[in-house]
Amino acid sequence: MLADREAVATIPVKDLDAARRFYGVTLGLTSSGDEDPEFSSYRCGSSSILVYRSNHAGTNQATAVTWLVGDKVDPIVRDLRGKGVRFEHYQLPDTKLDGDVHVTGDQRAAWFKDPDGNIIAVVGT
Repeated sequence: MLADREAVATIPVKDLDAARRFYGVTLGLTSSGDEDPEFSSYRCGSSSILVYRSNHAGTNQATAVTWLVGDKVDPIVRDLRGKGVRFEHYQLPDTKLDGDVHVTGDQRAAWFKDPDGNIIAVVGT
């Protein structure tokens, strides 16, 4: 029933203007044209994310959205760091930290937060 349908990551934010700057400028996402005083939508490859105003923004303590970026983790981390993004460092089993990138075997991952504290990841090899 849902296996052949698109899914949308839905991210709550308190400050929609700050979120629009972060997702649109810092992350470089392009608006899908769906915009309203209460939400914005962005295309990401063949999927999308919806950023919407909510009093519950930033309360999730787990990853809200993950981008699968192949071998581009390190250049993306460098680019985002250059734009002022601060990365999270976690103590994870069988994982070492290489700068801001967590390494487990061939997998490389980095986590950071949006202005409301939503956790975002980029993961690749």
